Amino acid sequence: MDYAQQHARKRAVNLTLNPVLVEQAKSYTENLSSTVETLLTQFIIEQQQAKQSRQRQADACSAQWNAFNEAGGSFADEHSTL
Repeated sequence: MDYAQQHARKRAVNLTLNPVLVEQAKSYTENLSSTVETLLTQFIIEQQQAKQSRQRQADACSAQWNAFNEAGGSFADEHSTL
């Protein structure tokens, strides 16, 4: 978490959580809100990284397909009526 996120204004939000899990979590942390915020930040970072990875894979696939088409043309070119 960067400095701006750490010092961003906080506001109350409503979450629906399993009360047994909440009680168990409270036995491990003095600040449940901070713990949840840290875990949520980690989750967001992981999701952003996964999205970027999928985009890089799609870009690489597209580049390979474009190179293949440039080198050998498209199969559909043989059957074009234009």
